[in-house]
Amino acid sequence: MQEVLADPKWADKLTDADRRALSPLFWTHVNPYGRFELDMNRRLKLDLSTRTTVPGPRTPHGEAAAAPA
Repeated sequence: MQEVLADPKWADKLTDADRRALSPLFWTHVNPYGRFELDMNRRLKLDLSTRTTVPGPRTPHGEAAAAPA
């Protein structure tokens, strides 16, 4: 691919749109997030002793939140 793109006769034929179309060919194999293997037969080891409270709904600025009924 590099040899073909380095050839001057092809360099003159390729438009900017052609070059943009080639870009995914070189980057589709790249996974920037790494590889995550999922084993549905094994449970996750979650530490549930560090539970946090879930915040209540937001209120418009300056208004007091309504007391729960």
